[in-house]
Amino acid sequence: MTVPVELCLLACLTLTVGLTLGLGPNKELEFTFLLPAGSTECFFQPTEHSGSMEVEYQVIAGSGLDVGFSLISPSGGRLVSDFRKSDAIHMVHPTEDGDYRLCFDNSYSKVSEKMLFFRVTVNNQNTTGGDQDEWEFLPLPESELDFRLDYIRQTLDSMYQRLERSRHVQNALRAFEARDRYLLEDNLWRVSFWSCINLLVMLAVAVTQIYTLRSLFNENKRVRT
Repeated sequence: MTVPVELCLLACLTLTVGLTLGLGPNKELEFTFLLPAGSTECFFQPTEHSGSMEVEYQVIAGSGLDVGFSLISPSGGRLVSDFRKSDAIHMVHPTEDGDYRLCFDNSYSKVSEKMLFFRVTVNNQNTTGGDQDEWEFLPLPESELDFRLDYIRQTLDSMYQRLERSRHVQNALRAFEARDRYLLEDNLWRVSFWSCINLLVMLAVAVTQIYTLRSLFNENKRVRT
């Protein structure tokens, strides 16, 4: 079962946006990819000691909309093991120093490929608040201003957090929309197929009834003659 071309274009767009955002100081990566049938794909995410990591994944397209997922720590311990789930969110706190391995399993499906969207957010304790501390060392202006520097910093931080939250919600809604569209297209094909089958059966029954009735009238005419 192949994935529509529109979903492939969405995957490329999400990959480009995700890599662009992942290069920033937020240490956040969003990725959409195709998982072939009967295969397993693993990704590695480096983290620092005593930080936190959030992993969210969702199956957008593919038969059954399910996939296996496992999260393995740098020391080799299996932290998460999901079997045939459509979406999930996992939190790791505190993190270890090293590379975490995120594996998506589609080995049980021999025919259908899956399209997956996942997001990894890493917050390192050593780097959190580093940019905010720099504001405190800036000298205050000599003239009295209506808004002090602390108030401006808090306002900018609040605005930044709201924009980040809005972006997360938009990405999640985009993934849900892609999955719903795939389900609608798949259901439309099934409904159209079975409707055609029912129509052919009804026509066959109608032709059979008409032929049977004509045969009965022809036999009655022969009996009278």
